[in-house]
Amino acid sequence: MKTAATIAAGSVAIALAVLALKAAAWWLTGSVALLADALESIVNVAAAVAALIAIRFSALPADANHPYGHAKAEYFSAVLEGALIIVAAILILYSAYGAWNAPRAPEAAATGLVIATLATGLNAGWSAFLFRRGRSLRSPALLADAQHLLSDVITSVGVLVAVALVALTGQLWLDPLMAAVTAVNILFSGWRLMRESLGGLMDEAVPGEMLARIRRLVAEHAAGALEAHDLRTRNAGRFTFVEFHLVVPGAMTVDEAHAICDRVEVALKAEIGESVITIHVEPEGKAKHQGVLVL
Repeated sequence: MKTAATIAAGSVAIALAVLALKAAAWWLTGSVALLADALESIVNVAAAVAALIAIRFSALPADANHPYGHAKAEYFSAVLEGALIIVAAILILYSAYGAWNAPRAPEAAATGLVIATLATGLNAGWSAFLFRRGRSLRSPALLADAQHLLSDVITSVGVLVAVALVALTGQLWLDPLMAAVTAVNILFSGWRLMRESLGGLMDEAVPGEMLARIRRLVAEHAAGALEAHDLRTRNAGRFTFVEFHLVVPGAMTVDEAHAICDRVEVALKAEIGESVITIHVEPEGKAKHQGVLVL
């Protein structure tokens, strides 16, 4: 997890740079839409720091109090990030309401737009990098940060368009309107992020497609066994936990049954990556005639 921690530290540096650029754009123009964009970047900084702490904590080895490790710590970071996004949305809505009642034309719009565009481009590039590395490292914290930055990029593009239109047309109401639209968008983004992270904390099963692949691999690599039943799965950070009961002929030796379990475990780990596989071997009298039939 050293790699993930290094990437998370990079996220903190990028978030600080983007915040500085967006704050400068708002200070130059006085645009409430650009203020909304800058407020979201404050959340980005806090979320990036939380992700870094969570990733480092999740990398701690299992101990007596946490025999399954600390991988779920990353979900807490993602939940916190979702909560911070919602707080930012409320602050933006408050600012948009004030600007709607007392609109003002942005100043130095061209310079502010150039600076804000640079910040948006930086966010877009880092978001794409985080998505790629977050998937390869199976890090909920990095993927949550990537999703948040992507949402930020989308709303930032809308803000840039709105500020440009205000400068070109003089329609001052577009500025607070775009700020409000930005707030609503990131509000939904925050809720979706919290929902996905809470699912991990509540030990939701793996997605249906992954579950189907797990069942297929058990059926294909457990030759000599009769069936597998009571298959259960869950995700915890970058780890996938899989457990099931494997029914074998009553006359089969322990060595033979263990060899089957080894084959299945190797196949599953090759498919799903970092995982914890638990197989309970049972004699044929325990067969339930349901679940996974061995090919």
